[in-house]
Amino acid sequence: MANNTVFSLFFFVTLFTCLVAAIVNNDHILLPSQLHQDNSLSSSSSCTAPDPKLNPRPVIGILSNPGDGAAGRLSNSSGISYIAASYVKFVESGGARVIPLLYNESPDSLLAKLSLTNGVIFTGGLASSGPYLKALQFVFQAALERNDAGEHFPVLGLNLGGNLLIKIVAEQADVLETFNASSLPSSLQLWINALEDGSLYQTFPLDLLQLVRSECLVLHNHRYAITPRRLQYNRKLSSFFDILATSTDRDNKVFVSTARGTKYPVTVNLWNPEKNAFEWATSLKAPHTANAVLVTQSAANFFVSEARKSSNRPDAQAVRDNLIYNYKATYSGVAGKGFDQVYIFE
Repeated sequence: MANNTVFSLFFFVTLFTCLVAAIVNNDHILLPSQLHQDNSLSSSSSCTAPDPKLNPRPVIGILSNPGDGAAGRLSNSSGISYIAASYVKFVESGGARVIPLLYNESPDSLLAKLSLTNGVIFTGGLASSGPYLKALQFVFQAALERNDAGEHFPVLGLNLGGNLLIKIVAEQADVLETFNASSLPSSLQLWINALEDGSLYQTFPLDLLQLVRSECLVLHNHRYAITPRRLQYNRKLSSFFDILATSTDRDNKVFVSTARGTKYPVTVNLWNPEKNAFEWATSLKAPHTANAVLVTQSAANFFVSEARKSSNRPDAQAVRDNLIYNYKATYSGVAGKGFDQVYIFE
């Protein structure tokens, strides 16, 4: 009985001490019945209002490529084009939606769709000339003009898309060189300005930046690139681009892996951020570790954050009418080769 009395006294003394401390520190102590009744502690009161200058609903245009994009023939129709679903998922993982820009539609139609977007991606693929190159040049020029008019309109050229931007800016068809970098998991040598504002790598966690220098967390899958020396000694390229990162091919030749525009929000990136998380072809050797997937997410976060800076606020229904959701993805990786899924446009 004495023990119970001592315990009760100890309990009430402890409770009283806690209440006094709470009053002194202006803390709130709630009874269970009060947990859902105190509006002063609701989560909404602590939420910071979103920046009104940033677009919370960014939309990205992706230019389609000729063909069906499959390792095996999916369609015999002429004039078809495709977008690999991995690029769409990449954009969505960053918090944006996609509108397909068909390379073989009219210039007026391309401009109409482009007016609904806040940024554009030129993807990897096989076509590097003809109507596709003409369409890419047209869309790229429209993007630069929107930036010149005062809108922040980012451009991302991946793999072949990045190489074509280099050729366009250089105005030199043979500016690229051959490299042994097909299906090559790789590390990155980050240059001194790689973390500056507007750089692809500025949103990467610091520990991940250390890992991409020492581990093969990115995939290169190309036969052409440009050496740092050639880019820097080409007046048109050096006045347009800063080098952010380089890599080494199987023959120990160094090439520019990532570059960005000095005046325009244009990023050229020869490694494929989308493949780490969304492509599974065994021949590609894409890294799929947790850190490699974090690379994918960090790259997506960067580009979509750039698109949020766009001042364009298009009509919501017009956007919905043109979204990639109006099309169906086709499983194209059944043989374990090529893209796993593609959107085909006839």
